[in-house]
Amino acid sequence: MAGNVTSSRGRAITGINVTPLVDITLVLLIVFMVTAKLIVGQKGITVDLPKARTGGEVQEVFSVTLDPKGIVQINGQTVPNDEEFSRLASAAKRNDPDVRAVLKADGALPHERVMHVLDQLRVAGIGKVAFGVSPVSSATLPPTRQP
Repeated sequence: MAGNVTSSRGRAITGINVTPLVDITLVLLIVFMVTAKLIVGQKGITVDLPKARTGGEVQEVFSVTLDPKGIVQINGQTVPNDEEFSRLASAAKRNDPDVRAVLKADGALPHERVMHVLDQLRVAGIGKVAFGVSPVSSATLPPTRQP
């Protein structure tokens, strides 16, 4: 009979095992967390936003790019020397105390040059720095070196 569930000893099963339910819930939680990160991290497109009286300011990012020769560009404009870089970085920090910098450096550039620019950002008071990368599939990644 379908309505009368009993164990092999003749007693009714009165407990429910919730372990599989918890396992499935945790797996779904992880899937949603990873999916949300991928959705948020996607590149946007340039749009002409409508105007509104109640609109707030959008935080601008301080974009620093280093080309293969080590030439620095800030927000697309070439910076001639370290003094100008420091001045622009300090001005960005004064305008927005919560400014975030994105550092995009060519992969062939020496590590010392990248660390020099990172140090200049920290001296200017910009502590929130992200490193820009290009997305690639795992099949195209170079092999890792074993020590």
